[in-house]
Amino acid sequence: MSAHAHAPLDRGAQTREAHRVTLIGAAIDLAVGLLKLITGFLVGSAALIADGIHSFSDLVTDGFVVAATHYGRQEPDSDHPYGHGRIETLATLALGSVLIFVAGGIAWASLMRLLGGEPFAAPGLWAIGVAVVALIAKEWIFRYTLRVAKRVKSRLLEANAWHSRSDALSTVAVLIGLVAAQFGAGWVDAVAAILVGIMVGQVGWRLLWESSRELIDTALPEAERQQMQSIAEDVPGVHGVHDLRTRSLGSQFVLDLHIVVAPRLTVSEAHEIGNAVSRQLRNAFPNLADVTFHIDPEDDEGETEHSLRPGLPLRQDVEGMLDDAWHDCQVWQQRVALDLHYLAEQIDISVYVRHLPPNQSLEDAARELREASQELAWVGRLRVWQGPGKG
Repeated sequence: MSAHAHAPLDRGAQTREAHRVTLIGAAIDLAVGLLKLITGFLVGSAALIADGIHSFSDLVTDGFVVAATHYGRQEPDSDHPYGHGRIETLATLALGSVLIFVAGGIAWASLMRLLGGEPFAAPGLWAIGVAVVALIAKEWIFRYTLRVAKRVKSRLLEANAWHSRSDALSTVAVLIGLVAAQFGAGWVDAVAAILVGIMVGQVGWRLLWESSRELIDTALPEAERQQMQSIAEDVPGVHGVHDLRTRSLGSQFVLDLHIVVAPRLTVSEAHEIGNAVSRQLRNAFPNLADVTFHIDPEDDEGETEHSLRPGLPLRQDVEGMLDDAWHDCQVWQQRVALDLHYLAEQIDISVYVRHLPPNQSLEDAARELREASQELAWVGRLRVWQGPGKG
């Protein structure tokens, strides 16, 4: 019992918007990176050079984002029935790995320079001006990218926005180092470069951690799961919800749950209650890509999975065994319908007849059937009904 949700916005429009903001960010990263590197080499600032390398690393991640948002937001197909969202997860994993590699290189080179006792020259006011311009540019692209990420519901794009914010923060450290070097404390420049490396590494580790959790199907936060449970339990006809499970697929997630309903509802009514639960959940969570619900006629939370227990006979076998036990019972021979309810490890039986045998009440007929089936341990509640039956 499963169906796929429609994205709150057109997937093509989401992808185009994600590409546009990423390409704008890439252009800014290229310009800012070149400006930092050239200025850093000219004035001998390790921190500014390291920051320029950081900006160029953003170009790599921008490429990841463009590719991942293109392929990761394609519609489900026969080979990928849950969609391609994990492509975004893999790209985020790669993005984090690149950042950690870059961070190690920056921190190591700067530490060697600091320990090597190289002379630190004053960078000049124009180098400080370059850092200020870079800071403003990166902060702007961070805010723009984050705004788009929330609109298109992309965790990868949000990660790339925070990557830009890490570049802005690292530029703050560089700016402090440049100002200090201008006033004679050149060693602060190398320390600032080391801090840049540490900050970049922290961002990379966070991305690695979050994407790894997604790859091992970590559930959504407890608060969101509790909200889903409450929404499902509030639907009329729902007697309980259990075994609610979630997992992320890129910017979307899937959900499965067990819904307890009244034990003798028709299949169609119980299924429609499940559909109502699904609709309410989709309305509350636009990123819900797929809902699978299992209808339970009784609450079996915490019990052994039914498929792992000895099974009860199905209708064809049930009718055969009942026919063997009740072949001499006139009410059984006159039946027009038979209802079976599998409850509490037994089968409740309702026999429908249009007319009762002469001189026999409903209670007498039920008593006769019950006495004739005493050897059938799986027979639970037994009733005889007079009427047209249920078809």
